[in-house]
Amino acid sequence: MSEPAVTFGMKTTPMRVPYAEILRVWEEADDVPEIADAWLWDHLMPIVGPKDGDVLEGWTLLSALAARTRRLRLGLLVTSNRLRHPAVLGKMATTVDVISDGRLVMGLGVGGTHQPPGAGGIAGDNPAVAEYAGYGLDLVPPGEGIAHLAETIAILRGMWTQDVFDFEGEFTSLSRNRNEPKPVQRPGPPILIGGWGTRLLRLVAEEADIWNVPGPPHNTVDRIAERSRVLDEHCAAIGRDPRTITRSVQYIVSYDDPAGDRAVIADLLATGFTHIVLSLRSPYPHNAPRWLVNEIITPLQNP
Repeated sequence: MSEPAVTFGMKTTPMRVPYAEILRVWEEADDVPEIADAWLWDHLMPIVGPKDGDVLEGWTLLSALAARTRRLRLGLLVTSNRLRHPAVLGKMATTVDVISDGRLVMGLGVGGTHQPPGAGGIAGDNPAVAEYAGYGLDLVPPGEGIAHLAETIAILRGMWTQDVFDFEGEFTSLSRNRNEPKPVQRPGPPILIGGWGTRLLRLVAEEADIWNVPGPPHNTVDRIAERSRVLDEHCAAIGRDPRTITRSVQYIVSYDDPAGDRAVIADLLATGFTHIVLSLRSPYPHNAPRWLVNEIITPLQNP
């Protein structure tokens, strides 16, 4: 198998940023072929800084941006599996894939979880606590969250491929589900799973086309490399070629130190990651996608 090509994406976090600015950057990126894909997040309230800032809902925003772009692959890094019923999410994803003419990447994550009593977690350190309380949503233990996510993936795949779909799981039951039209991509959009816990990486090995993890400062390069080795071990245990999973990492660019950003990204590439999502801080500079190409992407491709 030949070495996979390195690709670059762009992320605009829809927190304290007006729709017009996000749209501007996505339309600019659509004309920049060096940027392969564009991403949003999936939160309902600000998770850092003041709690009264604007946040746009991810999937409705993604649908609007899908209609205004023509080339970029697109998705959420990552969809919170706690926010929507799995079958409703499957219908939403199908709709976005149709609107985009087959450009959706189905980014998924466990969503808000809590540590059980005695596990050492501190509720005040978990930004999901206020967000989920504000929207009447329940946090679940991590293990239950992973089980929910596994069911969601099974439901998505069934809805996307079967004319009439029944499902009986631990958390969800469907009777004669019909999902028409089907996604443009067959058998469905590629599935990206985000996260780095050992149990979650087992699900990545079993189900994902792409694995995504936040890079520095959330994880050190050494920590990311260690997690990648754990994924390799899970793949070996189930007989899957680990090279069939694209390894993707998010990195927040700084604008004022592109050389430092390039050095960190080069280290990430050296660990075997081949998809780099460059996350933009707001306010966005003029033609931010072209800035990413000139200051980050081209120098890395032509060191």
